[in-house]
Amino acid sequence: MSSALAQYDNFVVKNVSTISTLESSLRSMTWFLPGRFKDADLVSETLSAILNIISLYHDALLARVVKSDPHWKPILPTPLHTKYTRTWSDKDVLYKWAARALEVTRFTQLLLEMVMRRKLSSRAKWRGIFLLETVKAILRFILLRSTHRPLLSPPIPERDIDPASLTPSSIHSSPTLAPTTPSSSPPQTPDHLKNNRIPLQPSALMFTPPPPPRADTSVEDYLLPKALTTASVRPSLQLVKPLSSLQDWVAEVIYIIRPLVYVTMLTTGKHKDRALVTTFALELLSRNLRRVPSPSSAVERDEYARRDRDLVWYLVRGFIWDSYTRPRIESIAESVATKPMIGALSMIIRDWIPLVDDYYYYTAL
Repeated sequence: MSSALAQYDNFVVKNVSTISTLESSLRSMTWFLPGRFKDADLVSETLSAILNIISLYHDALLARVVKSDPHWKPILPTPLHTKYTRTWSDKDVLYKWAARALEVTRFTQLLLEMVMRRKLSSRAKWRGIFLLETVKAILRFILLRSTHRPLLSPPIPERDIDPASLTPSSIHSSPTLAPTTPSSSPPQTPDHLKNNRIPLQPSALMFTPPPPPRADTSVEDYLLPKALTTASVRPSLQLVKPLSSLQDWVAEVIYIIRPLVYVTMLTTGKHKDRALVTTFALELLSRNLRRVPSPSSAVERDEYARRDRDLVWYLVRGFIWDSYTRPRIESIAESVATKPMIGALSMIIRDWIPLVDDYYYYTAL
């Protein structure tokens, strides 16, 4: 078994560019499968879950290959999110496996719901969803207990290696790394210049005064985002400050339990509208209680900005979806159905609307 796994790892590293392209193509295809044939949504989600889990393994494999060779160093600075989560994964085994388990649960939750909807009763399905949300809440509390810091999403390092630059011969090197020491041999003179004995005549451009300086800042605009900042040289564990006050802890706990509260209220089958209002109130309460990160805390600021953007998902949940969002989306789909080029968009929208109606995890918290 270990031999077969080693051969697979070797195959992945040698063909990482092709495999990455294949992953991307198959993942794009899953968006167009629903509605094409019977149980197409189940096939689409099965393929998506398998691709996500395989990609998770490939990311860990590439990171391990890069880490194993001390003679190479990254050309570009590691993203701060990757730097922070990778340090915690290397430092704390419990964090690493809890984060991976949380991501695998997130990858497979919709697929499990589809299977439960086909095999179980509605009440049993909601009990299964409640169990999934309980597991996710426990894993998040494990991460919170390990770090004493706000949770990031995703809690694992993201792929920061360009697969296209990894050649088959560089099995033990990273595709985005460069040698630490330059080559000692001087550059060779091309053959067509070795016998050149005619001196080069001075060009008129050498005597032309330089043009006046321009106010073009395109180069500066390109280089500034790539310049090192204080966060780039800060120790990894200091990129996100620990939760210091009771208010900070309460805000993070509320953020963790709100999906569980929402599913608990939906499982009872009563006051479904109240469930959405209650969860939205918890979301706003957590947002108001959380601390304001300093300008230098880029990782924490990005996480809070992502949480704020996720508020848009409330437009496709509960009574807001039924009475406001869905009628408008259906109207848009109807208006573009007869238009050339974009008529296919109407078909895709109509295929996805029943999935949002039937499945909780299509728009889950």
